[in-house]
Amino acid sequence: MLVVHKYGGTSVGTPERIRRVAERVISYRRKGADMIVVVSAMSGETDRLLGLAGSLARLPDERESDVLVSTGEQVTSALLAITLKDLGCDAVSLLASQIRIVTDSAHGKARIAEIEKERMLSALEKGQIVVVPGFQGIDGGGNITTLGRGGSDTTAVAIAAALGADLCEIYTDVDGVYTADPNITEKARRLDRISYEEMLEMASLGAKVLQIRSVELARKYNVPLLVKSSFIEGRGTLVSEEVPTMEQVVVAGITYNKNEAKITVSGVPDRPGVASKIFTPLADANIVVDMIVQNVSHEGHTDMTFTTAKVDAKKAYRLMEKVAFELGAKLVAVDEDIAKISMVGSGMRSHSGIATKMFTILCDEGINIEMISTSEIKISCVIKEKYGELAVRALHAGFGLDAEEVVEEK
Repeated sequence: MLVVHKYGGTSVGTPERIRRVAERVISYRRKGADMIVVVSAMSGETDRLLGLAGSLARLPDERESDVLVSTGEQVTSALLAITLKDLGCDAVSLLASQIRIVTDSAHGKARIAEIEKERMLSALEKGQIVVVPGFQGIDGGGNITTLGRGGSDTTAVAIAAALGADLCEIYTDVDGVYTADPNITEKARRLDRISYEEMLEMASLGAKVLQIRSVELARKYNVPLLVKSSFIEGRGTLVSEEVPTMEQVVVAGITYNKNEAKITVSGVPDRPGVASKIFTPLADANIVVDMIVQNVSHEGHTDMTFTTAKVDAKKAYRLMEKVAFELGAKLVAVDEDIAKISMVGSGMRSHSGIATKMFTILCDEGINIEMISTSEIKISCVIKEKYGELAVRALHAGFGLDAEEVVEEK
């Protein structure tokens, strides 16, 4: 049996916690499992390194930034391997360049193209526990790349997929996936099981338990994910293919994302090709656009509004100023005082009136909706940030998620 473990920054945040991780890994090994362990940098280390770079350069070079921040995971992987050996268990740490986790060259947001598995398989055959620094890869030119925030999740799932692992366990500071952020509503409940599709929506909408690209990979290669806590015992939440009983729950969870900004380009000429001219520069700059709304045309002009991550807002604004000038648009405005509230559930496919109920609940709380986006299994609304937590609690109660029997498997 092959098991992949991934431990987040808080899980390996101190030497004592690293030793506890080592003890858990050894307990799996003693049960007969072959083990690969993927680790993040110790909590706060990536931000510290980025801060150092920012103190020396206004816009640090992206290639050199990847070289810098990748050292955080390298340190943790070496410390864990040292600890495993001290506890009498053979282990080896292997960097992305040694395994050859090959990525494209998009520094800071690289995507995995290939994982060469021979080195890992050889170590496993020798009875070694393989420790891999997450978050990093190497491009075709031999340059160090990083996969973006949360990239260690992606590393773990990609390795599990490449090696055909029986299970990939993601250890973090929470004991599973919840119906809402427990810090916002104390009545949030842990889900025993959630489908890839629901988890993918929740991850993309602001749930911080799993990185979205890791869920995409898990779904594509059918890698079962078990989200568990490093600090307390529990069953965790299994992320897997949808099973028939899942559809009994209309809404599986509610997400809250306050890390987006809304950008509006006003007075855009309403003619074919304009949308392409607006969004092509954003794509070329690797800026991900989320919700898009175009107003009804008035006297040959319209307004185009979209959301993107707050960290990309200034860059997107500068690009839109240039585009607006070229198109003869009137104004570009940025609003960072927003939050996106989303409801997710596979049961939405077969139930009507969900959107109406959501809008009514928000209306009853005096919350105005600025943008709306839907899919088969989710409804998202952009509202003012100050109403975000109120909206989560109201929707959580209004859709019966406060009731424990809704989310517990029978």
